[in-house]
Amino acid sequence: MLMRPILSLLIASNLIYAREKVDVLVFGGTPCGIGAAIGAAREGKSVVLVEPTGHLGGMVTSGLCHTDFRTYEGITGFYLTFTRAVEDYYRETYGPDSLQVKQCWRGLQAEPRVNELIFERMLASHARIQIIKNARLGTVTLDENRIVELGIVMSGKARTWEPQVVIDASYEGDLMAGAGVPFHVGREGKDKYNEGLAPEKEDSQLQAYNFRFIATDDPTNRVAIQKPAGYRREDFVEALPFLKPGIIDKVFGYPGKCIVKAQLPPLPNRKYDLNDVSRGIIRMSMPGENLAWPAGTEKERADIFTRHLSYGAGILYFMQNDDAVPEAMREAAREFGWCKDEFVDNQHLPWQLYVREARRMIGMRVFTEHDSEHAPGDARAVLHRDSIAIGDYGNNCHGTAHEGPRYGGRHTGEFYKTVPPYQIPYGTIVPAKVKNLLVPGAPSSSHVGFCALRLEPIWAAMGEAAGIAAAAVIEDHVSVQDVAVHKVQTRLHHHGAATAYVSDILPGHPIFEEVQALALIGGLHGLHPKPEKPGQRGNNIEGQYYEAFPWHAFQPELPLDESLFLRWKALMKSHVVDSYRTGMKRGEIFNAANRQK
Repeated sequence: MLMRPILSLLIASNLIYAREKVDVLVFGGTPCGIGAAIGAAREGKSVVLVEPTGHLGGMVTSGLCHTDFRTYEGITGFYLTFTRAVEDYYRETYGPDSLQVKQCWRGLQAEPRVNELIFERMLASHARIQIIKNARLGTVTLDENRIVELGIVMSGKARTWEPQVVIDASYEGDLMAGAGVPFHVGREGKDKYNEGLAPEKEDSQLQAYNFRFIATDDPTNRVAIQKPAGYRREDFVEALPFLKPGIIDKVFGYPGKCIVKAQLPPLPNRKYDLNDVSRGIIRMSMPGENLAWPAGTEKERADIFTRHLSYGAGILYFMQNDDAVPEAMREAAREFGWCKDEFVDNQHLPWQLYVREARRMIGMRVFTEHDSEHAPGDARAVLHRDSIAIGDYGNNCHGTAHEGPRYGGRHTGEFYKTVPPYQIPYGTIVPAKVKNLLVPGAPSSSHVGFCALRLEPIWAAMGEAAGIAAAAVIEDHVSVQDVAVHKVQTRLHHHGAATAYVSDILPGHPIFEEVQALALIGGLHGLHPKPEKPGQRGNNIEGQYYEAFPWHAFQPELPLDESLFLRWKALMKSHVVDSYRTGMKRGEIFNAANRQK
């Protein structure tokens, strides 16, 4: 009886706000969350985008700027729009023939401040999106397996929303967990999903975290690396015996025999994305130090953050300043420092720790290692007719534990698997029971499967699909489990988002939507046999970037034989021309009149 007067008093005193209605609430201003917000807003839905920090963009604006992709052809949809806007920025700022335009790699590599600027501009162009920063998740209230209220806390004040659909785009899956959705943390044993990369027994190990610092060797923009809080020289002296030619040649290098990977190609304006050295003898990542992060309190996460920052910045400070470090190596290292124009409100240090893995939902469909492998005898990966996104990277894990001494020992649980481009089923982002929640940020996957999903362009693609699916849920008055996936796919294709990898029919091509639809029903499977080398890539361009995967082209100019015509006609039905004619080409199969409709 007293609740309503007390509530009115609290509202009047500004301790909490009145309940507010919104079509879609997105938690997490990551690229996944931004893609979700824009995807829903484009469909005419009102959106609230909630970000716990003061900055949008997740790791793409917090240091992970050497984008994890393999081929340009694998970038589509919202993320392609973003990268084109980044490239436009460099072209307009520095000139079309500038080094900056060349080094941005079609907008896929950019300075953190530029990535943040473009994300902010993209969101500002959608009036239906309201952005709330520096807000933490409060209560999650469910009724009959539906989220009916969400509490968001800002500056000590609570704000309550009544969303029709909720999207968890956070790296940790905090909202998902708050809604009582089942999840897994750690590695499944081999007997769970029969995965070749899984350990024999289940354990609680997590892929290791580290910071993705941004450094420069430009003396006009360089800030000296300072001794971090908690620095202890004794933490680093055991690295000294390894600082010799052939073992550790330099502090900042690529791809190995260095302390940190200064990723190549470099970012525009003489900046480098720093990362952990895969299989290195000295590592920046700290397996085991992150186990409390997924379900951690604010304090527990803050402590983990601080330990990683102290170690990551501390080893670089040690290598630049300690007299025991060989002088030539020390002097070469001192050519690098933080960037004066990056992270200016945080002592030039990234805002976020690279959370490579935390909770993973156990949803309608668990994505496993098998989902990124070749279909039997085929050049293409396993077919998923309910695909809502693609990936072209592969299963990649920087290690989950460490054996032996910190320096000279080795990370275990590390793997890098070469696979063909793969499709991501809709069920991967759908919980089994909660009717109005989508989870592209902590998708339903095994540990090994997740290691093929955890790349920012792929996260962004899953987020965009979630935003469009949320709109379809609202329009059709259905649950997320019952949404018409073909409707989501059609809208994704309309916006230039691929649900199958086709290397020569890219977004904007006149028959992009038709070829994507054909690929979804298996029309491009069976055209080429499985290669001798699984996941064979195209020619290397530079670093981790490659030309398009072979045997994944539609080839519209290729002559079409009658048997393939009949197969495609049976699959596509009214979407293709009525009859076969001699000399017909593949690209002529589609019904032009139907396309114009």
